[in-house]
Amino acid sequence: MARRYAIYDVFTDRALAGNPLAVVFDAEGLDDTAMQAIAREFNLSETVFIGPADNPAHAARLRIFTPWRELPFAGHPTVGAAIALGSEGPNDAGDRRLMVLEEAIGPVRCALRMDDAPYAEFDLPALPRQLPFEIDKAAVALALGIDADEIGFENHHVSVWSAGNSFVFVPLAGLGVAERIRIDPATWLDIAPAVDGHKASLYAYCRETIRHDCAFHARMFAPEMGLAEDPATGSAVANFAGVIAHFDGLAEGPSAFLIEQGVEMGRPSQIRLEIDGRGGAIHAARIGGHAVRVAEGTLTL
Repeated sequence: MARRYAIYDVFTDRALAGNPLAVVFDAEGLDDTAMQAIAREFNLSETVFIGPADNPAHAARLRIFTPWRELPFAGHPTVGAAIALGSEGPNDAGDRRLMVLEEAIGPVRCALRMDDAPYAEFDLPALPRQLPFEIDKAAVALALGIDADEIGFENHHVSVWSAGNSFVFVPLAGLGVAERIRIDPATWLDIAPAVDGHKASLYAYCRETIRHDCAFHARMFAPEMGLAEDPATGSAVANFAGVIAHFDGLAEGPSAFLIEQGVEMGRPSQIRLEIDGRGGAIHAARIGGHAVRVAEGTLTL
């Protein structure tokens, strides 16, 4: 059966930047083994398969695969799939709509704006929670090839969070340190905590940025998944909402943050995070970004 696919660059409004994503339409009938094999064939950080929703009121059911395993939730496949679905059929300039996408983590509500630079944002399906792991700062520095005194700024220190996928968040002294990171995968896997049977990925961040409109600069590494570096990681930013709330505090009502990632890879990305604060805690949060279709074709399987 021939199945259509498209390649989107996500968390960017221009081609050949952001995080590339393979979107496979008409995925009904593909089993787990086939989807995993197709994801390995594309060999992108993630491939999303779009099938019919279990609930007829929802837009679609998504299955998200890295080349190595399925994920319960991920940010750039959610944004990319929402925009891909929104692009099917006629669109009016400035067209806005809502849809619900079914993922393994549960239903995910998305809002779309379809225009010359399509944009999607989604509500976090699960709020971030801090995990009770303590990781030695010197060991983290060794895994990153930096000095221990280059880890931490203000009151930020190494912490572990989960909102579907788990990450170790490492605050860095500044951009110069972020640029010099050279992760040693074996050393990292020795010290990274295991959460739900998988080693947590690494998200390094600093407050110093390249773009004046960004609040944080970040890099993400996932050695367990064979991912040397990821140019834009929405699921990490979902967890980062917890980091911001914990270390910086929250204003009452909505606060917005733009996070830059992928710069060192030559794939600059911008992820928008909006947090609704209530009584100093996260009441709700949303992640958004643009996506651009750069290729399309057919799987002859």
